[in-house]
Amino acid sequence: MFKKVIDPRVSETDGAGHINNTTIPVWFESGRDQIFRVFTPSLSFQEWKCVIVKMNVEYVGQIYYGSPVTVMTWISRIGNSSFEVYEEIHQDQKLCAKGNATYVNFNFVTQKSEPIPDEIRNELKPHLLVIKD
Repeated sequence: MFKKVIDPRVSETDGAGHINNTTIPVWFESGRDQIFRVFTPSLSFQEWKCVIVKMNVEYVGQIYYGSPVTVMTWISRIGNSSFEVYEEIHQDQKLCAKGNATYVNFNFVTQKSEPIPDEIRNELKPHLLVIKD
């Protein structure tokens, strides 16, 4: 699992007094930074490989300004040229949002997906989500 702590900002708080729902997908993406570095160590957009093709978010509880949140990101599936992540946001030890996203290993020069190389698979495997029955 990858973990990232984020301090909510005043500007992310809406008129209802909680963090706006449009902020959560941005925080989830921020939680994927270490995954992006696995695919593109330089983080150079000229060498970028990860293209998001699908995402969803489920809002479980409200998030407030003034207390840090923890974004937790797991790899939930590794396919031939795509992978999926499962994500959660917690504040004060409470689950507040969860979601998932699908990415494709993409070559911008050829405009086609490419198989995920074995060395990248090996870096992702320790972060696989293990569901216990």
